[in-house]
Amino acid sequence: MHPFRHAVENEALDIVPAMLADDVTFISPVAFTPYSGRELVTAILRGAFAVFEDLRYVKEIGGDDDSDHALVFTARVGDRQIHGCDFIHRNEEGLIDEFCVMVRPLSAAKALSEAMAIQFESIQREMGRV
Repeated sequence: MHPFRHAVENEALDIVPAMLADDVTFISPVAFTPYSGRELVTAILRGAFAVFEDLRYVKEIGGDDDSDHALVFTARVGDRQIHGCDFIHRNEEGLIDEFCVMVRPLSAAKALSEAMAIQFESIQREMGRV
């Protein structure tokens, strides 16, 4: 089991920042421009976990020694069911340096976008950007 999945399933999100490279890039399913940096990506992930309800990983693709993993999940945002995938790449040090999320269907992606827009207000304050 990928350590990120283990942390999420065991609600140990406080250990996630230590899994991220300093220069980690987060590719959002609802924003065009990627986000970079451990502090910002940690805040985004925290916001996403606040938005997702009933998050459950249903499949993992990639072995323990692979640098690329796919974690297929289901969740809910409000009344919208989401089916998605976290694509994770680990660098030579074993740290996550790229985290890409894809979700479907479009109605769920829209619900996620709206919910994350609210989270981003908190993220901006947390990052001192307001």
